[in-house]
Parts: sequence; structure tokens; C-alpha cells
Amino acid sequence: MVSGRPFDSAIAAADRALRSVFAPAHSNRPPPGPATADTPLPESERRTAAALMRVNHTGELAAQALYHGQAFLARSERTRALLLQAARAESDHLAWCETRLQELATRPSLLNPFWYAGSFAIGALAALAGDRASLGFVAETERQVEGHLDAHLGRLPASDVRSRAILETMRAEEIAHGATATSAGGVPLPGPVRALMRRTAAVMTGTAYWI
Repeated sequence: MVSGRPFDSAIAAADRALRSVFAPAHSNRPPPGPATADTPLPESERRTAAALMRVNHTGELAAQALYHGQAFLARSERTRALLLQAARAESDHLAWCETRLQELATRPSLLNPFWYAGSFAIGALAALAGDRASLGFVAETERQVEGHLDAHLGRLPASDVRSRAILETMRAEEIAHGATATSAGGVPLPGPVRALMRRTAAVMTGTAYWI
């Protein structure tokens, strides 16, 4: 949080939260891949793709919340700027997933406000450990997201080229975010912290698949 401006920082954080959870997501780039809204998938494949993309939408919302929470309590302006830049990049991913959900005739997770609030709190806790640990948290988050996207790419119906193109682009950009955080001074996290992150993510993704 920028010293001397706690109230302004809190207002900005609240504004980001409301926009992320309740406003339509906006992207500066069109979704990757061919538009397939006019060529529906078979129903069983549509349901599978819709559930997977709902999980990815929730994951992108949670990533934004993590970075917003970390930026709120970042100790240096440089780290804060890097975190907010990463969050802005995630907003493109969020918009792409939201567009794909609409094309698949389904909805986001009903628990998204809860996921955002919980992720923001986790991000703020990570920031309390200092900027280098916070950047290490970004790198580990992106590493785990990469694995999660790999799993989803393996489960997507082969005919869902649109979702596949979105996830492949997201995967490449998440890897770049993690590398940027490491090169900015991020340090590796202890094993128990990494394991706790995996368990927390499993609860969120498992629930968002259905709700």
C-alpha cells in the first residue's frame, strides 16, 4: 500500500473488486482462435467444455484478486506496479473465458464473489511476508496454473478449437508472468506453502466445475 495514502488505496482496491466481480470483463485483444458460436458442439462435449471454461474463468478471477491483494500491501511502488500490470493482463484472460462461457451457453461460477474475497485475503497475507516472497508467490501461482491448464487441455473435447486456442494462449502468458516475477526478485516458497496453495486451488476448481 502506498505510504501516506491508505484511504485512497482502499478505495481503489474496492473499485477493482467491484469491477472484477460484477462488471462485464473487457479485453484489449479479441479471444484467440476462430469464433465457433454458430457451430455448436455436441451436447455432451458442450457440457464438458462449459464446465472446464467455468473453472478457468474462476481461476482468472482469483488470479486478479490475488494480485490486487498483493498490490494493496506491497512495500515498494515498483512491486505494486508489477502486480497491477499482471492483474491487467489477467483481465484479458478473464474476458476471453467470459466470452467463451457465453458462446457455450453457460454461466460463471455462482461463488465468484466468495472466490474473489478469499483470494484477495490470501494475496494480502502473501504481501505481508515482503515483496520478494510476494513475487515468489506470483511465480508459484503461475507455475501451478500452467499445470492446471495442461490438465484442461488434455480434457477438452478435440472439436473445441476455440477453447483450446484460448487456453494455449493463456498458458504461454502465465509462464511469462511467472518468469517476470522471478526475474524481479521473487524467491522460491517453502514446500508446505506450495502444498497448501495446491490444496486450496483444488477446492476452488473442484467446486467451480459444478457451481
